[in-house]
Amino acid sequence: MENKETLCLIDDDIVHQFIIKKLVAGMPNSDKKLLVFSNGEEGINYLKSNHEYKNKLPDLILLDLNMPIMDGWEFLIEYEKIFPTLKKDVTIFILSSSDNPKDMKRAKEFEKVSGYLTKPISEAELEKLINSF
Repeated sequence: MENKETLCLIDDDIVHQFIIKKLVAGMPNSDKKLLVFSNGEEGINYLKSNHEYKNKLPDLILLDLNMPIMDGWEFLIEYEKIFPTLKKDVTIFILSSSDNPKDMKRAKEFEKVSGYLTKPISEAELEKLINSF
């Protein structure tokens, strides 16, 4: 079982960004690369500009839903358009403070969303997620 090498967090909450950075840095054998974007537009632009470079693409994206400029839903719509051009199969998990059943149901409508997690995520949960593939 191969561990995920590159993680991507798309979330506008700087406190949550800090927490995820600390959790990833504190993991055993932490050689993980972490990409952090503050909105979906930054994330989708990064994927578009690096779609040909497998080593620059994330293995796992943790995606918030409520963000300015481009929210998580808009990101997912754009992601579905560019997915065929990506040189890597990227796993996406929603990581949101919303526990609204409507959001959870809507997330299931996106084929590329592998799961839905609610904030805050613990170090154990994050490590289990990263190592579960």
